[in-house]
Amino acid sequence: MGVLDLAPASRREFPVSNDRTDGLAMTTTLAIILAAGEGTRMRSARSKLLHDVGNRPMLGHVLAATEVAGIARRAVVVGAHAEAVSDYVTTTDPAATVHEQTERLGTGHAALAAREAIVDGLDHVVVLFGDTPLLRPETLGALLKRLDAGADLVVLGFRPDDPGAYGRLLTRGDRLLAIREFVAASEEERRIGLCNGGIMGFRGRHVLSLLDEIGNDNPKKEYFLTDAVEIANARGLSVAVMEIDPEETLGVNSRADLAAAEAAFQHRMRAAAMAEGATLVAPETVWFSHDTRLGRDVRVEPNVWFGPGVSVGEGASIRANSHLEGATIAAGAAIGPFARVRPGSVVGEDARVGNFVEVKNSNIGAGVKAGHLAYIGDADIGAETNIGAGTITCNYDGYSKHRTIVGERTFIGTNTSLVAPLTIGNDAYVATGGVITMNVPDDDMAIARARQVNKEGWAAKFREKQKRD
Repeated sequence: MGVLDLAPASRREFPVSNDRTDGLAMTTTLAIILAAGEGTRMRSARSKLLHDVGNRPMLGHVLAATEVAGIARRAVVVGAHAEAVSDYVTTTDPAATVHEQTERLGTGHAALAAREAIVDGLDHVVVLFGDTPLLRPETLGALLKRLDAGADLVVLGFRPDDPGAYGRLLTRGDRLLAIREFVAASEEERRIGLCNGGIMGFRGRHVLSLLDEIGNDNPKKEYFLTDAVEIANARGLSVAVMEIDPEETLGVNSRADLAAAEAAFQHRMRAAAMAEGATLVAPETVWFSHDTRLGRDVRVEPNVWFGPGVSVGEGASIRANSHLEGATIAAGAAIGPFARVRPGSVVGEDARVGNFVEVKNSNIGAGVKAGHLAYIGDADIGAETNIGAGTITCNYDGYSKHRTIVGERTFIGTNTSLVAPLTIGNDAYVATGGVITMNVPDDDMAIARARQVNKEGWAAKFREKQKRD
């Protein structure tokens, strides 16, 4: 079908091999994902890590980014909402292990909660956070290259427009000397524009000893991961900083942050879609999911929403105000305007699903025309069949769903109810206004309506009676 993968970092399935495809030598790398911290500004009964960006939980984006970067081993450290987060991790990423931080004693302490995952023979260990859904796998790949090239510790830094209260990175030439928290920074240090992105990569043979040496001699009595930089420097290790786009470091701690992450994600997806050959008439009104796939020369009109699991083939048209989810749209098909295509649906080549048509868990054959005002649920519609306006598949009897099968080149007249389970053959004709409850063989015509009777003068007599009354 020639579809374009708009979001490779978040589409691939778990688990996969540890094969690296970026030209690096094979390494064994562990990602420790800190998912223990929970702020209160989300005002939510569930973990902030399970709130969606691009219709995928934030933690899922981070898991996927590490997997695509070639990091096959993942250890997730959970804290608040531990059960829900653990359930998500184990069902989403069977290759990941889950570790609980029972006490909240800082980021260094959280990383050590995954101690049992830090086994001998690891080349590298990357520590990152579960609430940074915009981190790119390419960035993690570049970090691993720096470690492969000889760095013992690499910290990701960024230069925001307003450094604000971010920790500052103190450097000398190419060497990172220390990470200074804002509250402890001098006025001169606060003028530094390079800030701490929070993500660190360690050479495997040093990681445990560095983490174990972190102390809690600070007002909060917590173990800060950032202290590893000065410890590494004191040992004469190679400590480097790698600058990245500030967008990738965006952490979500509030609903406003969540909206900002969604906006950035959508901007990224829209740009990718257009760069790869799709036309978005009004890009800012089109909403993508993490796994949306569009073919070349797809045309998307304003106000279209792509839910999870949508693939659109080359040259298809998604017209205004349509909603698609869990569906495959073949090349040349036209959807909308004002159409809804629900999960489990496949729309064939050059088929037409028009305005105010809803399709659910159905196969729409090539060249089918369902132009307007229809519901097609749990059905298989053969190629070149016509679905008239007002057609409804009656698929639910109050207890179970049943399937409707319509053959090829069949004509379903306007305002027809097809009561499942039902099979209508090829080249058949269903007359307008029928309630079809019996199978229709090939080439037959089905009529299921009362014979029309005209009562002469009835309307005039009725009006006269109403006046008298």
